Amino acid sequence: MPDQSIPQTRTPVDDEGAPSGTSSETPSPKGLTRRRLLGTAGTTGLVLGAAGGAVGYAAAPSQATPLSSIGAEEVMFHVKHQPGITQGLQARGHLIAFDLAAGAGRKEAAALLRRWSETARRLMAGEAAKDGDTDVARDAGPSSLTVTFGFGNSFFARTGLEKQLPVALDPLPDFSSDHLDKARSNGDLWVQIGANDALVAFHALRAIQKDAGSAAKVRWQMNGFNRTPGATAHPMTARNLMGQLDGTRNPKPAESDFDERLFVPAAGTKDPAWMANGSYAVVRRIRMLLDDWEKLSLTAQEQVIGRKKSDGAPLSGGGETTAMDLEKTDANGDLVVPINAHARITRPDENGGAAMLRRPFSYHDGIDADGTPDAGLLFVCWQADPLRGFVTVQRKLDRGDALSKYIRHESSGLFAVPGGAAEGEYVGQRLLEA
Repeated sequence: MPDQSIPQTRTPVDDEGAPSGTSSETPSPKGLTRRRLLGTAGTTGLVLGAAGGAVGYAAAPSQATPLSSIGAEEVMFHVKHQPGITQGLQARGHLIAFDLAAGAGRKEAAALLRRWSETARRLMAGEAAKDGDTDVARDAGPSSLTVTFGFGNSFFARTGLEKQLPVALDPLPDFSSDHLDKARSNGDLWVQIGANDALVAFHALRAIQKDAGSAAKVRWQMNGFNRTPGATAHPMTARNLMGQLDGTRNPKPAESDFDERLFVPAAGTKDPAWMANGSYAVVRRIRMLLDDWEKLSLTAQEQVIGRKKSDGAPLSGGGETTAMDLEKTDANGDLVVPINAHARITRPDENGGAAMLRRPFSYHDGIDADGTPDAGLLFVCWQADPLRGFVTVQRKLDRGDALSKYIRHESSGLFAVPGGAAEGEYVGQRLLEA
């Protein structure tokens, strides 16, 4: 039986499984059911009028062009760890939190997770939703769709499961960069949706919302995006809205302690048994103060981060993956990588080995009345223990990170994400039916 520690796909995705690359583009004829690869009239011809002044577009290909491999890629639902954690970054994402409705408890929550799990399984396989499918994703393949479910601290009191509350779900401490909107923070239940097609992602979002029915209501919802797989000449670390490569030092599956850092072990841990093979997600909406950032010179931006903007190489020299020389100085005796550079402060060896898997989405929610862009990062990070991961690093950043003056944390959440559902199970069954 194959090792399912990393969710399997019908066609290859990023061969490292980490969010630092883009998905493979190897075509696959398999994995599609109702939404067949029927082809698309994607080739358009540019037509010039006889006088050369009228320009129009005519969609008149001689033959149908088959759907690309981006649509054909399918991620498995029934795996050891829930999908949406170790896959490469997806082009479109939705984060949504729910609160259980008044009067709803453990029974209603179990029925909801059962519905949600079945819907996720079907949509990730490229099938229609079981009831009342909207046809939004008709004609599309699975497009690497993933749907991930988690539980917030408040869920356990609402369902009478206080004895199953993990210690790791204690509320996050306050940080100096926090300007948190409580209405857009936390929640009883959390769902992460990602796909490489915007309509496929929206289709899943709408299906999950409809499935909630009278059992739960939306607390908050956020939309994000990343570069489309295949947009670059070769797989590379993604860029954020500041133009920086983001995720260079992410843990890699090939590293011997990868699972130890990310996932709760099946035994020998303080976590409850139902969290075996699960992980903890910290979710932060981080607004980037782009007007201030973009006033900086290129050199100043690189000093803030500690890496070159062009290729992510450390200022101490080498390429993107070259180890940073923290002691290197310039001709004046000054540190080449400033003492408060973001990349220096966040290094695991500068934080007692603390590490987390960053898997974010960028966001842009329009322009404020004063012309300021409401844009930034939907930061999602994964770790086996948030106190040793996110909290340790953020406390260090709080004490003097050069990047802090250019960002603002506007919402926050911490969620326990149980292991993947086995065949015939739904996500969270070992908690809700214990």
